[in-house]
Amino acid sequence: MEKRRLGQTGLSIAPLVFGGNVFGWTADRKTSFDLLDRFVDAGLDAIDTADVYSRWVPGHSGGESETIIGEWVKSRGARDRVTIITKVGGDMGQGRKDLSAAYITRAVEASLKRLQIEAIDLYLSHWPDADTPYAETLGAYEQLLKAGKIKSFGASNLDADQLRAALDVSKSSGLPRYAVLQPEYNLYDRSSFDGPLRDLCIAEDIGVITYFSLARGFLSGKYRSEADLGQSPRGDGVKAYLNPRGYGILAALDAVSARHKVKQAEVALAWVIQRQGVTAPIASATSLEQLESLIKAASLKLGDDDIAELDKASA
Repeated sequence: MEKRRLGQTGLSIAPLVFGGNVFGWTADRKTSFDLLDRFVDAGLDAIDTADVYSRWVPGHSGGESETIIGEWVKSRGARDRVTIITKVGGDMGQGRKDLSAAYITRAVEASLKRLQIEAIDLYLSHWPDADTPYAETLGAYEQLLKAGKIKSFGASNLDADQLRAALDVSKSSGLPRYAVLQPEYNLYDRSSFDGPLRDLCIAEDIGVITYFSLARGFLSGKYRSEADLGQSPRGDGVKAYLNPRGYGILAALDAVSARHKVKQAEVALAWVIQRQGVTAPIASATSLEQLESLIKAASLKLGDDDIAELDKASA
């Protein structure tokens, strides 16, 4: 499996990241272990999670995904085979998004304990925190780097102005900078990343790992009408895509997937993988059948005509 350099982190990863939001939610412990076994056996190596996964489930308090990943890593002796990405700053009961130094210092210890590892490969600020200065957050990450608790860090959900401001603070204060960005990006949801944010990431050599890379499952092609929304617990989030533009994107996916004799989701992910400025998309699976499709996407090469057709439909 080809490896891609992840910005200036010093890490290199395969071009597809497993989305661990499903672990302990729509994938139980055994299923999660089976999925991770197959994922790594296929030559893929990066797993994305967050401390808040899956706090939205009744009876959950957060940390369920990290706990399952940690148990899998320990039981398989797989620490040297995977790059572990997790996030901090979401609401874990403190009542707000929190990137204060005091909170990060506590939260990293909890994540390390659940993951059963000595250092997190990539630690991300999950959401912007308007109440905490960038210098305070970046200073906290600097201390974690020095202590060997994290190997690199980045941010999720920043716009171009926010990322530029954070980079400027790093430069003016002599603090380490965000090396990775995790934005929402897919064939349908392009506007927040394409343009100034993507240009900034390319210019500053920032690694980019995209989330909702299949538009909450819409780009799998299994949701064609409101009647299809009940197929998944995530179906409600797909309703907004059922419009003329969405149907146009599905038609282009149908055409390209038919030419390559692959599934629509594989084409949608391959488009993101081949997009300049993107290191790798995140995608999740709850069955081995779904995972096999993701594995194929990592090596699918689309031609210029394919890209042009998808670009036109999704512009």
